[in-house]
This record gives sequence, structure tokens and C-alpha cells, in this order.
Amino acid sequence: MLTTTKKILAAADNGGYAVGAFNVNNLEILQAVVEAAVESRSPVILQTSEGAVEYAGMDYLLALMRVGAGAKVPMAIHLDHGKDLALIKKAIDSGYTSVMFDGSTLPYKKNVADTKKVVAWAGKKGVSVEAEIGAIKGVEDLVSVSEKEAFFTDPEEAARFAKETGCDALAVSVGTAHGARKFKGEQALDIARLEKIDGLVKAPLVLHGASGISPELVEKTRMLCDQLEDCARLEGSSGVPDAMIAAAIRAGIRKINIDSDLRIAFTAGVREAIVRDHKTIDPRKLLGPAKRMMKEVAKHKMELFGSSGKA
Repeated sequence: MLTTTKKILAAADNGGYAVGAFNVNNLEILQAVVEAAVESRSPVILQTSEGAVEYAGMDYLLALMRVGAGAKVPMAIHLDHGKDLALIKKAIDSGYTSVMFDGSTLPYKKNVADTKKVVAWAGKKGVSVEAEIGAIKGVEDLVSVSEKEAFFTDPEEAARFAKETGCDALAVSVGTAHGARKFKGEQALDIARLEKIDGLVKAPLVLHGASGISPELVEKTRMLCDQLEDCARLEGSSGVPDAMIAAAIRAGIRKINIDSDLRIAFTAGVREAIVRDHKTIDPRKLLGPAKRMMKEVAKHKMELFGSSGKA
């Protein structure tokens, strides 16, 4: 059933768990996430990036997600990492129940001003708004933040920003990264910083760049790579371990974005289908294993986040 992230995250905050926000680009990804949510009895957030909108078109994606949101678990339709104000306004007017304005690399005053503008637009339609303070490094889709541009969230600044903007959820930077290569050295999140932010900010907190990058699925993307000459695929990849995700949830995280894990599962599934069946040209059979693997990923995340059984 269609709802807003504000309502979903309010319940998560009261229950001390987090809800997964999964990036949707096509039918198979949507089906995998929705089926996982229904079978897990979990609320879920279906989200599209600006890149997904550019690729598939907002109308097509909205039509898919509206059908998915007919399932009997709470679902929100969210625009992820919106930077283009015109596109954000269109999403609000078109039927998204939640949008994110990402002004994390802007000067503080400009980030506040633009976030307040989005909050005003969204308020007229009953749409939730996620904002971001602190810049998360990495490259994913149309989001690109260099190490030089990245910076951790300052707790006091986060509290001031949330109060000034009136945002419904706040994305913070505590050591995660976008993409499949999240850590160069030791894997670590600044949990102490996160706990301090949670103590000062009333809005639910959001963790971006939180995919686990399963070594098993990464290996499946390299099946017969010596013959296909692509053994360097995902070389040097690393993700956020489940234990760190659990610690972040205990420290106050209530929404967790997942994209790279779905991409890797999709790639592994297509690879498996092509390698094992040398005769089929049926797209349904080629994409079937990809959907199955993505569904397994989504169900694991829902269990890890504590949202299973909460719908």
C-alpha cells in the first residue's frame, strides 16, 4: 500500500529498526524487491535515481512502482539523490510520495535555501523530503563526489540544518561510500559520531553507500572470466559488513539505501544464465536468475535491517 517515507520511518524509529530503500531501474528489479517485501512482511522504499529517470523515463518508472505499491505492505515511492530542482518539482507533481534533495556539496546556506524550497513544494502535496548534510564520497549513477569533496557530517551543524530546513529525514556522512569500492584500507564507520548526531537531530537518519558487496556474488560475476577475458570485473571491491550495518541501526539509522548490491546480483544472474544455457534467446529465461538473486539480496537486507515482520 502506497504511503510516505515519513510514515514508514516514524514506525521504524519507534521500533528501533531500519527500512531498506532499493534503487529500481526496470521490471525485474521492481519485482524482486516487491516480492521480497511481501514474503518478508516488510515495509520498503522503492526509489529511482536521476540516472534511472534519464534511462527509463519518469512515467514508465512511476507506472511500474505504482503497480508494485499495490501489494499489502507499506511502500513509498522515492526520488533518490535529486540535484535538479526542476526534476524534483516534477517528481512531486507526478506522484512520488517522497523526494530527496542532495545539496551536500553546496555551501551550507545554499543547501539550506534549496532544501527549504523543496520542503515548501512537497508540503503542499503531502510528500516527504530527505535532505543531506555532509558529503559521501564515491561514484554511482549520476552521483560523483571525490575524496577531496567528501566530508563527515558535523553533529551540531546537522542539528541546525534539520531545524532550519524542516526536512523529514536526514542523510549523513559517517564513512560509507557510493559504488562498489567503499574502503581503501580498514573498514570502519564513525559510530560515535553517528550516535551524537542521533542525539541532536529529531529527524530519522539515513545511510547512503551502504551495500555489503557480497564476495560470493562478486565471484559469480566472473564465471568463466578467463574465457571472456574480464577477470578484473569488480577488482578491489569492498562493502560495509553486516555487523557495521547493525551497529549503525543501533546508533539511530532508520533508512538504508541499497543499489550496488542489486547491480552485482543482476550481473551475476545474467552471467549464470548465459554461461549455463547456450541455446536460449528468451529474455525471460536470461533475466530469471538475476531476479532470483536480487530477491535473495533484498530479503537478506530486510532481515538484517530488522524490518521483516513489521508490515
